[in-house]
Amino acid sequence: MPVLYSLILLLNPQNPTLATSWQAVFKELSSCLLFSRHYQRMSISKTSKCTKRGVEIGESVRGEDVYIIQSGCGEINDNLMELLIMINACKIASSSRVTAVIPCFPYARQDKKDKSRAPISAKLVANMLSVAGADHIITMDLHASQIQGFFDIPVDNLYAEPAVLQWIRENITDWKNCIIVSPDAGGAKRVTSIADRLNVEFALIHKERKKANEVDRMVLVGDVKDRVAILVDDMADTCGTICHAADKLLSAGATKVYAILTHGIFSGPAISRINNAAFEAVVVTNTIPQEDKMKHCSKIQVIDISMILAEAIRRTHNGESVSYLFSHVPL
Repeated sequence: MPVLYSLILLLNPQNPTLATSWQAVFKELSSCLLFSRHYQRMSISKTSKCTKRGVEIGESVRGEDVYIIQSGCGEINDNLMELLIMINACKIASSSRVTAVIPCFPYARQDKKDKSRAPISAKLVANMLSVAGADHIITMDLHASQIQGFFDIPVDNLYAEPAVLQWIRENITDWKNCIIVSPDAGGAKRVTSIADRLNVEFALIHKERKKANEVDRMVLVGDVKDRVAILVDDMADTCGTICHAADKLLSAGATKVYAILTHGIFSGPAISRINNAAFEAVVVTNTIPQEDKMKHCSKIQVIDISMILAEAIRRTHNGESVSYLFSHVPL
């Protein structure tokens, strides 16, 4: 196997929400790196009067292969702007390639014009990343795979599915008697893929919304009686949908209900809703750091996907295929 060298991982050290995830990625990579650098000497300045952001990189990146890790979470607009500035700073400093590693893609839900005069913000973010100078994007579980088509540069959309399957087999003792449930029709492809690989059945919940983040009515399609129901979705924001879905499944005869999500945003009343809901566990990946949320909710459990990101970075730098990661968890 070729040896890695001259690879740079770059992250804003003043961003505490990503510190843990970044350290995990670097730890996974460090065992196979001959030479690497991470920037504690990179400074992000903020002018209080007009909240302008500035970036200064403490050493040369000329001719280097740079990977910038920044997720679309927390202060999303500030983080997005920092990412764009970091990309541009590296590009005009003559780095050979700049890859943006964005575990949770910002504005991914706004991927189509669903009403008059609505923006397609995901396309705008794609344009901004390209104009800033990104040569490659690595992300995970896009809300819609078609977002890859918004870019004119390579996009690797990784999947949390292999790690989710591993968690189900290791943590749910009666998983062979489970049923995989999608809380909306849009997640049908996701749940059928998981159900097929586990050799179990699946069900769907059709939901009608009064307005954004507010569900009016739910209809269950499938038989969950006397089974362990596992709700699977790509993200949860205020958690109204999954909590209503859990109630629906229990009333339909499910013995236990789990929720497995790739991106746990958990804004507003989400934590109190989860605490009051009848979940055995709400399992999320660490594309968005969950340490603070776990302190207030014992039901939240985390699947670490740092090894998937680390292996994707290693394979990309080495010029190897990343398709192995679509169906396997790296060892």
